[in-house]
Amino acid sequence: MADKSFLAWPFFDEGHRTLASETERWAREVLPPLLETSEGNLDAVYASVRTIVAEMGKAGLLRVCVPRAYGGAREKLDVRSLCLAREIMGRFSGLADFALAMQGLGSAPVSLYGTEKQKQAILPPVSAGTRLAAFALSEPDAGSDVSALSTTATLDGGSWRLDGVKTWISNAGLAAFYVIFARTGEGPGNKGLSAFIVDANSPGLDASERIEVIAPHPLGTLRLSGCRVPSDCLLGRPGQGFQIAMATLDIFRTTVGAAALGFARRALDEAVDRAKQRHMFGRTQAEFQLTQEKLADMAVATDAAALLIYRSAWTKDVAGGRVTREASMAKLFATEAAQQAIDAAVQIYGGLGVVRGVTVERLYREIRALRIYEGASEVLKLIIAAKVLEASDQPD
Repeated sequence: MADKSFLAWPFFDEGHRTLASETERWAREVLPPLLETSEGNLDAVYASVRTIVAEMGKAGLLRVCVPRAYGGAREKLDVRSLCLAREIMGRFSGLADFALAMQGLGSAPVSLYGTEKQKQAILPPVSAGTRLAAFALSEPDAGSDVSALSTTATLDGGSWRLDGVKTWISNAGLAAFYVIFARTGEGPGNKGLSAFIVDANSPGLDASERIEVIAPHPLGTLRLSGCRVPSDCLLGRPGQGFQIAMATLDIFRTTVGAAALGFARRALDEAVDRAKQRHMFGRTQAEFQLTQEKLADMAVATDAAALLIYRSAWTKDVAGGRVTREASMAKLFATEAAQQAIDAAVQIYGGLGVVRGVTVERLYREIRALRIYEGASEVLKLIIAAKVLEASDQPD
């Protein structure tokens, strides 16, 4: 059984504890049969994600992804709720975590910067699980360096024309709409970017190219060739794209850490069970001090990650403002610690730990991407160091 004592921490209110209980119950009782078809080819994975999102919507679990006025659970996006949901989903299934997370990440720019008309059109069906969302920022030559984006958006009469390539886009080919970031030229670098809500059926948008990765999920490349969208598809103001992207990541970077925490908790549970059951040299593996050392390190890292994650989430929800430093620390530590914890669990499992279909083997594949997307670990270290140096220049 995964540790639940953290729910008593002062970061949470009773609504958070109720959310955790309901999400846990759904993940135990409803989710398992939804995952049975996801072990086949990539078509099966895509179909499974669509089904999972629909069932999450019916159960009300996607209400954490939008504000209350549009079908959400709370007045505004609540990072603690998103983190709890992702942690629990991550403990049960990386694919389920992905399905939930993308509904939030893909729609958050609309929640934060959309007009009332845009919010009414997008957010209720996102919460209901009837429209899948996607966030399209990365390009072949622009990932961590957002200022290097080369996709262009040109105002032509009463519409925008988008041209370029987006890649590593989760839900590509599955989403009903994409929030696409493109260069509109109001200024150099970051200052000349804007965001657009682009319907998946827009002429000139090709989302057919898939990318297969070690932990399969809907992922692909978008090709924009004279893709025309109405002028009212602009999100926020021209030139506000970088601000929109960073504000969105300020929320969801912490939740990536929460997903990693869910993976780590599951790895610890699996390792404990295996160590208690496996016999070698006349005793259980759990009786060996080297095994106990691994379990202790896993437990300490898991609790430390939880503290960083929920500090960041609480700070964003309660204190408000930017949490770039806190979110970067939470995501960096939690994902790196989860990688180490899962590796230790595989080692405790021995040869069985690398057999396809064993839980720790699945976790080993699922954790790797989290150290890259929404801020690679190396980039996060640069961000944290910059914030530390910036703080040192402030007067006492």
